[in-house]
Amino acid sequence: MTEDQNTKCHAIIHTAAVAAGAGNLVPVPGTGVAADMVAMTAMTVSLASVFGGNIGEEAARGMAIAAIKGTMLKQPIKTLAKELSKLVPLLGQLIAPAISITLIEAAGWSIAQELAQKQKRYLPAQN
Repeated sequence: MTEDQNTKCHAIIHTAAVAAGAGNLVPVPGTGVAADMVAMTAMTVSLASVFGGNIGEEAARGMAIAAIKGTMLKQPIKTLAKELSKLVPLLGQLIAPAISITLIEAAGWSIAQELAQKQKRYLPAQN
């Protein structure tokens, strides 16, 4: 990954994480998952463009789901805590967004690395 790509990825991933965190402010269990998916799908499409790709929404959603699954399987306690925390007034509105931000950040960098590897495989002359 070039320095320029890294800078663009930082901006895209951080923006998506903040958007997902904002969506997780709603104190209803389950709404955070929808906010996370929307943020992840948009983030994946944007990340693909950084690496010269152009993927559709369905492909982006598939990559987002795979990345979220991988992140959730690695951090099941955080995922469970995020949704259960919404049952606790006020405290849940602080915990759920914070956990969502960390999950989206981790999944975003996972996707960025995957896309960088694919670019390196298919376009070795540009790297």
